[in-house]
Amino acid sequence: MPYEFLDHPGPIPFAHRGGARHGLENSMPAFQYAVDLGYRYLETDVHATADGVLVAFHDRTLDRVTDRHGAIARMPYSEVAKARIAGVEPIPLLEDILGSWPDIRVNIDIKDAPAIAPLARTLHRTQAWRRVCITSFSTRRLAALRARLPLFTDEDVCMALGPRGVMALRARSAGGPAAKLIRLAATGVACAQVPHALGRVPFVTESFVAQAHELGLKVHAWTVNRRADMERLLDLGVDGVMTDDLLTLRDVMTRRDLWTPHHALR
Repeated sequence: MPYEFLDHPGPIPFAHRGGARHGLENSMPAFQYAVDLGYRYLETDVHATADGVLVAFHDRTLDRVTDRHGAIARMPYSEVAKARIAGVEPIPLLEDILGSWPDIRVNIDIKDAPAIAPLARTLHRTQAWRRVCITSFSTRRLAALRARLPLFTDEDVCMALGPRGVMALRARSAGGPAAKLIRLAATGVACAQVPHALGRVPFVTESFVAQAHELGLKVHAWTVNRRADMERLLDLGVDGVMTDDLLTLRDVMTRRDLWTPHHALR
C-alpha cells in the first residue's frame, strides 16, 4: 500500500529531534533550522502531561535538558510550560510543529502510554494523518494507537514495526524461520525504523535491507552521525537516515545527487 508520507525521491533525510547536534533538541528553533536547511522530514517524540496535553519532548522527565525537574506525566501543562530547554526555549506542543510547517512531514515516536489518546486527538484535529509516521519502542503502544484510528479517520496512516517485528525481521535476515511472524507484524505497517548499529556491530546489513524490501518494508536507520556510517547505509540501499548532524547528512546526500530540498517538492 502506498503511503503519502513515504512519497519522496530517493532516501529520506530525517532531522532527528530537529538536529540535536546543532542546538536545542526538540525545540522550535531546532526544527526551524532543519527546515531552513531544506529538510522535509522532522523526527520528534511525544509525551502527555497529567491533564492530557501533548508535548514534543524525548525524556519522561524534564531533568536532562531543561531548567526544571519532574516527570511530565505527573505534572499539569501549566507547570511543564514553565520549563525552558537549555534554560531558554519552551517545550513545543506537537500541534505547534504540525501547524507551523504544513508542508513538512513528521515522524512521531510515542514515548509513553498516556500520550496515545492525545496523539489520536491531535492528528484528528490537525488532519495530519497523511504527513506523519508513527513509531514506538513498545509494540503495545503502537497496537493501542492503531486501534484508535478508526474512531477518527479512514486515512491510511504510516506506521513502523514495533520491537517484536524488528527482531523477527532481523532473525529472518540471518536465516531464521520467522517469516510468518514478520508478515503478521508487518500488517498495516510500512517501514522498519531501526538502529544502524548496536555498539560496534552493524544492525542494518545487506541481508536485513534485502529481507525488509522483499516484505515491502522501507528501512529507516537511526541515529546516524558519522559520515562513514551514512555512506555505508546509503550504499546498502536504506530508504531513510535519521541524524543529529544535519549539515553532514545534507553534504553526503548532495554529493550523491540524492538531496532534494523541501521547497523543490511543493
